[in-house]
This record gives sequence, C-alpha cells and structure tokens, in this order.
Amino acid sequence: MDEIDQEITLAINGMHSAFTDSLATLFSDIKVWFPLYAIVAAFMFSRLGAKKGFIAILALGLTILACDQCANFVKDSVARLRPCYNTRMLEGGLHMLEKRGGLFGFYSGHASNAFGFAMCAIACIKSDSSQKYLGFTSATLFWATLVGLSRIMAGKHYLGDVLFGTLAGILIGAVIGFAARYIFIHREEKTGIRQEK
Repeated sequence: MDEIDQEITLAINGMHSAFTDSLATLFSDIKVWFPLYAIVAAFMFSRLGAKKGFIAILALGLTILACDQCANFVKDSVARLRPCYNTRMLEGGLHMLEKRGGLFGFYSGHASNAFGFAMCAIACIKSDSSQKYLGFTSATLFWATLVGLSRIMAGKHYLGDVLFGTLAGILIGAVIGFAARYIFIHREEKTGIRQEK
C-alpha cells in the first residue's frame, strides 16, 4: 500500500507546469484563506441573521482548531515522514514548491482544515431551508479539493495523507456543523415557546 501511495503521489506531483505550480502555491498559502473566511462569515450573517451567524462563526472557528490539533497529534503519533524527506521520492523526481517544513506529514492538516471548514459551513448554511445553496456547496468543496491537491503538487504530502486529512476534516466539520444546527433548532423552539406565552 505504501509503494502504491508513493507511485500515485509521484504521478500527481509530476503533472506540473508554470500554471499548476502557481495555483498550488496559491492554495497552499494559508494567508490566502483569510479573505475566503471573511466572505463566508459575511454570507453566514446575511443569510442566517446575527445570532445564528455568530454561532456559525464560532462553529467554524472550533472546527479549524479541532482539525488542526487532531492533525498535529496524529502526525506526532504516527511519525510518517513527508515525501520531501524520503530518498526514494526525491530520486523519483519529486517536485518541490516550498521548504520541506516539519518531518511528519500524516495526515494533511491543510486538507483537514479545508474540508472541515467546508463541511461545517455547508451544514450551517443549509439550516436555512429557503434555498438549496448548491453553488455555495460546490464552491467550498471545490476550494477544499484544490487545497488538498496543492499539498501533493507542493511535494509536502502523499495522496494517502490528503485522503485521510479529507476524511478527518469531513467528520469533524460534520459533527460540529450539525451541533450548531441543533443549537439553531433549540433556540427557535425556545423562542417560539416564549412568544406563545
């Protein structure tokens, strides 16, 4: 399995050009994510209102924190070297787009954060049943997918690192996102009871 993962990673990493390198560098840069966070936050407030929007932002922040800390814990526990520290990968032509960074890469924190954020945002926004939000769902998942692929293109992660990061992010984001939706429903029920009284 490890050899297959290495071969697929080298194949994906080897499909680089000036355009894909620029794209991978862009999506790997966490600073570029902040404008997206701001846009999503504004969208939450505009569609859900101030109170639900605030809860949604808290849920998204908690998701990012949980994804990040879980990824760091697993990286240190599993201690799987990044491809950029693997001699076989380097000799196989691994293309690097940034500094090697920390030793261990399983699983990808970037992929986990991106998919966790996307999943939590989708769960929260869909509490508003007035629209289907297909465009929002597609855009956030597409962004998260590009983030995951960018880590392979940058030479920082194996495909397996990204896939596990994706699954971890989806799980964490779904749990926290649906917890936020439960709070939305609970608040609405309490507000309804008070108004009836």
